[in-house]
Amino acid sequence: MTKQVLVIMGSVRAGRHCPAIARWVSEVGQERTDPAIEIIDLAEWSLPMDDEPGIPALGLYKQPHSKAWSEKVAQADGVVFVTPQYNWGYPAALKNAIDHCYLEWKGKPLMIVTYGGHGGGKCAAQLHQVAEGLKMRPVSPMPAITLSDAIIRENAPLDDATFAAALSPVQDGWAALAESLSSST
Repeated sequence: MTKQVLVIMGSVRAGRHCPAIARWVSEVGQERTDPAIEIIDLAEWSLPMDDEPGIPALGLYKQPHSKAWSEKVAQADGVVFVTPQYNWGYPAALKNAIDHCYLEWKGKPLMIVTYGGHGGGKCAAQLHQVAEGLKMRPVSPMPAITLSDAIIRENAPLDDATFAAALSPVQDGWAALAESLSSST
């Protein structure tokens, strides 16, 4: 049976680069691995903060959006977070999406792909810690895509050189994710 991988975009900001980067990461994955890949745009998911009466660890969701998100995450065999590093951390929208579930994340292999002016290593380290707490299985490497100042501040388009510099680590990340998926039950 074909494994299912969710590529979750961590940014919901207007003018974000996340959709283009997530598409590119997904295309690299399609070229290198067998899983079915679905890109998830958190901007399309209404996940209000703290609107569930119980804790996610119990899995007793009352809100339709929480139930739908739980089902989406639960059906995946693996996950890729593609996220910018904002102020040395990751966006609140991604944290909120993670915190809407608990058991649904358990045991899932995870690749973390970050991007920003410094690549996103601090963001990746924080996400890695959260993933371990959720009993996910983060893989290495955690690719960090460094964006130029022109891309960040002047909204210059993403260029081939930016993607070329990140290609090998992203390919290695997909290989590690595929290996982890093949050892999943």
